[in-house]
Amino acid sequence: MHTFAYPQRLWVACLCAAWCGTCREYRATFESVAAACPDARFVWFDIEDDADLVDPLDIENFPTLLIAVQGEPVFFGPLAPHRETLVRLVRSHAEGNGGMALPTEDLRNLVMRLQNVD
Repeated sequence: MHTFAYPQRLWVACLCAAWCGTCREYRATFESVAAACPDARFVWFDIEDDADLVDPLDIENFPTLLIAVQGEPVFFGPLAPHRETLVRLVRSHAEGNGGMALPTEDLRNLVMRLQNVD
């Protein structure tokens, strides 16, 4: 397996639910991409176990991904549960091609809360 070196500043969180079959199947994919990106931080949150951390945002589609670069949210949304989709998204943000920080205070606060738990 090829590994990718990304700056430690990249943080990737998957927001899922234990009852969701797609999430259960996707976890192995998420973990395999995490293993290939040892310089990035990948974390898994169950939105029901961590509901107080996710509030006030509503997570309605699974899996939902939250990516932060240097503590700033740069991606938040549902993602097709395919390995290559995740790899492309992570690469683009790690290389600085993923776009600017998302300008919402709720997302910034979510990143801070989740990183403090992580």
